[in-house]
Amino acid sequence: IKSHPTMDKLSINDPPPAVAAPKKFVKRDFLRANEEGVQAKWDAARVFEADPDPSKEAFMVTFPYPYMNGRLHLGHAFSLTKAIFRAQYERQKGKNVLFPFAFHCTGMPIQAAANKLKAEINQFGCPPAFPEADPAVLAAMIKEAEEAAAAKAKKNTDKSKGSKAKLVAKGYTGVVRQWNILTKMVPESEIPKFVDPEVWLQYFPPHGLSDLKRFGSGVDWRRAFITTSTNPFYDAFIRWQFETLREKGKVKFGKRNNIWSILDEQVCADHDRSEGEGVGPQEYTIIKLKVLEFPGALAPLAGKDVFLAPATLRPETMYGQTNCFALPEGKYGAFEMLNGEVFIISHRAAKGFSCQGYNEEFAKPKCLIELTGMDLMGLPLAAPNAKYERVYTLPLLTISMGKGTGIVTSVPSDAPDDYVSLKMLVDKPDFAAKFGITPEMVKPFEVVPIIEIPGYGSTSAVFMCEKLKIQSYNDKDKLEKAKDETYLKGFNTGIMLVGPHKGKKVSQAKPLIKAEMIAEGTACLYFEPERKVMSRTGDECVVALTDQWYLEYGEESWKEAVKSHVFSENFNAYSPESLERYRQSLDWLKEWACTRQFGLGTKLPWEEEWVIESLSDSTIYMAYYAIAKYLQGPDNLDGAKGSPYGIKPEDLTNDVFNYIYRGLDFPSSSAIPKETLEAMRAEFKTWYPMALRVSAKDLIPNHLTMALYNHAAIWDDDPSMWPQGYYTNGHVQVDAEKMSKSKGNFLMMDECVDLYSCDVTRLACADAGDSLEDANFSREVADTAVMSIYNECKWVEEMCGDGAKALRTDEPNFMDSVFDNSMNKLAAEADAAFGDMRFRDGLKAAWFEFTSARNVYKDWCFVSKIPMRADLVEKYIKTLAVIMTPITPHFCESLWSMTKGEGLVVKAPWPTLPAEDKLLSRQQKCLLSNLRLFRQQVGKAKKTPTSGKILVVDVYPEWKNVALDWMVENKAKIGDSKAFMGDLKKWAGSLPDKSNTKNLMQFVSFVRKEYLDVGDVALEKTCPFDQASCFNSSIAYITQQLGFDTQVEVINVTAGKPDGVSDKVMSNCGPGKPVLAV
Repeated sequence: IKSHPTMDKLSINDPPPAVAAPKKFVKRDFLRANEEGVQAKWDAARVFEADPDPSKEAFMVTFPYPYMNGRLHLGHAFSLTKAIFRAQYERQKGKNVLFPFAFHCTGMPIQAAANKLKAEINQFGCPPAFPEADPAVLAAMIKEAEEAAAAKAKKNTDKSKGSKAKLVAKGYTGVVRQWNILTKMVPESEIPKFVDPEVWLQYFPPHGLSDLKRFGSGVDWRRAFITTSTNPFYDAFIRWQFETLREKGKVKFGKRNNIWSILDEQVCADHDRSEGEGVGPQEYTIIKLKVLEFPGALAPLAGKDVFLAPATLRPETMYGQTNCFALPEGKYGAFEMLNGEVFIISHRAAKGFSCQGYNEEFAKPKCLIELTGMDLMGLPLAAPNAKYERVYTLPLLTISMGKGTGIVTSVPSDAPDDYVSLKMLVDKPDFAAKFGITPEMVKPFEVVPIIEIPGYGSTSAVFMCEKLKIQSYNDKDKLEKAKDETYLKGFNTGIMLVGPHKGKKVSQAKPLIKAEMIAEGTACLYFEPERKVMSRTGDECVVALTDQWYLEYGEESWKEAVKSHVFSENFNAYSPESLERYRQSLDWLKEWACTRQFGLGTKLPWEEEWVIESLSDSTIYMAYYAIAKYLQGPDNLDGAKGSPYGIKPEDLTNDVFNYIYRGLDFPSSSAIPKETLEAMRAEFKTWYPMALRVSAKDLIPNHLTMALYNHAAIWDDDPSMWPQGYYTNGHVQVDAEKMSKSKGNFLMMDECVDLYSCDVTRLACADAGDSLEDANFSREVADTAVMSIYNECKWVEEMCGDGAKALRTDEPNFMDSVFDNSMNKLAAEADAAFGDMRFRDGLKAAWFEFTSARNVYKDWCFVSKIPMRADLVEKYIKTLAVIMTPITPHFCESLWSMTKGEGLVVKAPWPTLPAEDKLLSRQQKCLLSNLRLFRQQVGKAKKTPTSGKILVVDVYPEWKNVALDWMVENKAKIGDSKAFMGDLKKWAGSLPDKSNTKNLMQFVSFVRKEYLDVGDVALEKTCPFDQASCFNSSIAYITQQLGFDTQVEVINVTAGKPDGVSDKVMSNCGPGKPVLAV
């Protein structure tokens, strides 16, 4: 990266912030030393640099470039491993794999962080002396936080949550300070330089690159870059992208409602937010309830058109209004709108109105007078569409001033909250009187039936409150359930009983009634965020109607093209749950503001006062990777060193990009040599379409869906260029808790490598889980893995050294064959799991079960005094080295080197092994599973046995054969427990021998469970192998495992019961199901 004036003494070689020196751990340090040596070999061999190779199928894997306002953490590492593992797996399956990487710097987060740091230094000095550094001030902050938490808990009727109030003190340090955040990532003496956002671009991307190299990420670093206009090559690419989108009619201009930061004076998109990612504008209908009298504090408003202005999502229910609610202690204002009307609403809502064209000056509401909720109590109103000519303003103590306008219109027929609140005021006149409410203001107002809902009647709110026994507004959980049910049923099945749309379904009448009320001036539209949104500058956002360049996501033909691709065989979402999320996202995502007026990024080509925002410059950059090696090259993230092929940024014209990416006419006038342009075109054609993109699930509603839209627009004439697969995972917890600095479980990527080693961190990430559910990184698993990988290294070292002399080369015995077959089976299972992105299952097969199979074989050989076979040990080591390479490549390179494997293991092909011998696997299971049962039997014995006999039988007695025949006939019902057991009871009762019914029922129940586990094998009447031989081949091992003094005897009892064995023991014996008689 080019030098920056403030970067002269700041580099990735600087020591990290001072921390306590770690303890020395020999095993961990051994693994780290090996990893550093292996990575040096990889670098020297440039092993992960991928170029077009017509002899191999290309496979490009990508990962969303991380935002560079800090160092990479375990959350990045966890999701990243999915891409790393799959890339290495496909490399070993013979594909030409490209895994590129880049770093995102566009947008507001860096700018906001730099601004915040600057403000802290200006206010508190350098270094800052924050007030919370004073113990007394911190104690006061803690007390205030505890009181706030206690008040919140008191409001919550779930008493189990009340005890959490004092927990805020744990790890509490006061206000989050940008300076303190940086002290964990940057030498403190250098922090003042970070008031310049450009310094962030120079500092954190190289650190990210270094961390990823230490993590063994397998990246082709020639293609790495940073975003924003700082990198002129990427800047040219984004400009071309937007020129192309505009050419295709996808970029529009006009006034649109967007989430807006008044402080930042611009749209606040997902990546610009510290809270509220994925939140969009919510449309409300404002109902104008005309004030009829102007008592007390309202006197200055006399003569004006004044309205209480509640916001509703259900304008069709206004026929049922009986009153209006306000919060008695709420702070309101009378705000004059552009048309002269005055709305009494909260100050928060007034800010929103002022940003939506209702005021002369943007973001400056005109407040005529300040009011409290008490000033509004008993105020008479005229409610549009209501049955009653005059309704009154009543108190409601549960109103949130942080949502809507702080005013709530009341429809008790269809809103359970309204019904219980009105009923309480009727039933408790003394309570109402505290707020100046007289009986005349509440008692005459009967519930008005307005909507008929099948099964709920014409007053669904009353029905649900009585059904759920709701007594007051404190029954919050019940009220929430009642509200959800009535609203859903009302919209989907309700029929209007009143008004001009009587007889119509609610879903049909709703938009018509809303439009009519707006047209007649009794309502208007208002927007606010669906829930709270905070910008990274600490501003609570509103919805603003502003001039904006936007991408027309949601346009019907564009959306349908994307949908048809996502739900086709050409796209793999890897799970039905993920696929459903894409459907929801495509239905939800609409017009998207794609520009800002300041911040880091690329300027809009045709109006350079606008900057393209961070989600909009991140949709097809995967295509840039294909040619990035011609533009960026090694160690040139911002392009300051120039192109390694001599290409200048100004050479990258639209014609050049159109030729490379869209196959349009060759740009004959280009300054770029023809052979270079042809090579760039060929490179793109090699790596596209992108085979796989890996991401955390939170990017489905924005980035991932937007990337699909943009691919479908740029390559609208060639769907074969659209993404082939998206894999998404849940977030990662540490020891089953959300990562948190206060809990001490927030782990940085480089910290994990130092603590556990790279391979162990990757193994623990693989073990954490793969689904959309949150995964769990277990530090106990990591600690154990340090030991087990180290011990495995040492064992392999021994086997490849002097230990090899003790191995044998004679004919294989039964356990040799069992071990060999286990390796074949487990390698195949790992193969299937890795290909399906089931890395936890793959780890189970390739590591835990693979090493366990070796341990059983090794123990068997030791106890049996038979050396292990040399060829099997070699096969084990080489196979383990290859199938574990996706997860622990450094450890595997070490094993591969010890076995003198050819080249590097990361380039070694996946092993081609014989298919599993299923009959041999059954013999193995018969031996080992029954041995485990025998050990349990011996362990539970009241008196420890010292000898025993294993009884085997080739066939069942006739009554069991009859039962098995019945089960085969009724196999289709076995999965339905209730139906199957019912039929079994009837059948057993119809048999002539009633004395054996109990035994028959127990036998069939046992076999049914086994069938559900292993399938048809459980229904076989004979054993397809020699059981006695199976056990006799391991007699010494069995005797040792059971702790017997004398050798176990194996007896085939098919011909009859031996002496000393009871009928009960014999009855439990079956083909493949031996018993131990002690």
